[in-house]
Amino acid sequence: MRFRLVLRVLGFLVGIVSLSMMWPLYWSLSDGTPDSGAFVASILIGVCAGALLFALGRGDDYQELGIREAFAVVTLSWVVASAVGALPFYLSHSVPSYTDGFFEAMSGFSTTGASILTDIEANPRGILFWRSLTHWLGGMGIIVLSLAILPFIGVGGMQLFKAEVPGPTPEKLTPRVQQTAVLLWGVYVFLSALEIVALCLGGMNIFESLTHTFGTMATGGFSPLNGSIGQYQNAYFDWVITLFMFLAGANFTLHYMVLKGKWGSFWRDEEFRFYVKVVLFSTVSVALALYISGHVSSMERAIRDGAFQVVSIITTTGYATANFDLWPFYTKMVLFLLMFVGGCAGSTGGGIKNVRVMVLVRRVGMEMVHLLHPQQIVRIRLNGRVLKEDVLASMTAFFILYTLLFAGFSLIMSATGLDLVEAMSSVAATLGNIGPGFGQIGPVGNYSAISDLGKWVLSLCMLLGRLEIFTVVMLFVPGTWRQ
Repeated sequence: MRFRLVLRVLGFLVGIVSLSMMWPLYWSLSDGTPDSGAFVASILIGVCAGALLFALGRGDDYQELGIREAFAVVTLSWVVASAVGALPFYLSHSVPSYTDGFFEAMSGFSTTGASILTDIEANPRGILFWRSLTHWLGGMGIIVLSLAILPFIGVGGMQLFKAEVPGPTPEKLTPRVQQTAVLLWGVYVFLSALEIVALCLGGMNIFESLTHTFGTMATGGFSPLNGSIGQYQNAYFDWVITLFMFLAGANFTLHYMVLKGKWGSFWRDEEFRFYVKVVLFSTVSVALALYISGHVSSMERAIRDGAFQVVSIITTTGYATANFDLWPFYTKMVLFLLMFVGGCAGSTGGGIKNVRVMVLVRRVGMEMVHLLHPQQIVRIRLNGRVLKEDVLASMTAFFILYTLLFAGFSLIMSATGLDLVEAMSSVAATLGNIGPGFGQIGPVGNYSAISDLGKWVLSLCMLLGRLEIFTVVMLFVPGTWRQ
């Protein structure tokens, strides 16, 4: 294990996070709020810490990162980013403890959107902007951003790309991974700019347009308003944000292909078609349940509320326009199941991912065919390609491990004093990087009442969900550290 190389890359990443605080510092200085001092102190601490780590990493032979170093860098980068990102919350006294600050920062960088803030609007705009900016930086990935720069310090990035990019099958758009990182971020920035313009055209001010766009495109869900998007009671905002949440939950490679003029890329992709079908079925069934039960007065509102909440949950964004905790039991069950499905591979969404769910369903069908026709050879295909057995085994192992972790962490959260529904939904919401759950952590609640132990456990769940479990778990496997 080349620890110096790991420290050098971590120092570089800490520097990026620290310098990113210049943006919220601008809002603090513009408003003349006292949190500007907290940002200045945080930047200095972060830059010094990054420089120290970078200096400690000198003297190694900087070649292509190995798989061990990649696992360590990717996992620890999110930990150190959250550790540094927590400083403005803590030093400005926006949160009562460093534990709360770390929870809020990890929730931001992992694009979970679970918050401990009880009165969001009481905080200065600088803090709220930083809170949302952590989403945007974590959405496409700080490391993916860094891949375009790492060669200048003598570090290759292919292993980082494989360990960091969301989804079971990371795909390079070009032969050079640095060019791929630039293209992915280019698409990300382009879609973000489109949403900012669309929200501003609807009458939303620039600060709220920026912060809500950060939460939408990163599928994070932090809002500067206590009532989230529902506080506007504006159909235009609801539909614009629903559209961009849906786009953020799709594979960004497909966005790039469409921008290049390959208009059929979306519908040729089997995972995207599956994603569309799940969203449409869930939206229609939820809307009908809301309308028939009398929870809404018109079908238009039922469809709008149903579509917004369904897309928000399946993409793991976590924005809300209604308190779905009060909805009929059927609708809550649909949303609970969507927490596990998540977005598409290669999106900014969390969860198990549509492609895994789709392939596992096909595998169940394949086993049934084998029972009826033992001699028949059945292959599972994805976009015309036969999936190899090792890929199928990896997807099955991920699903099993995800289920075991969900059950285990739910038991731990029950031991901290939460009831069964709150314990299970808190783990589902953080492991899937969604944010709101049910009960006291529902769309109108928050995580402030959870014990410190519970917050650290859920912070680990967020990290596991953001890095798709295996990257983190491998660090605790003894074989990872053997030569």
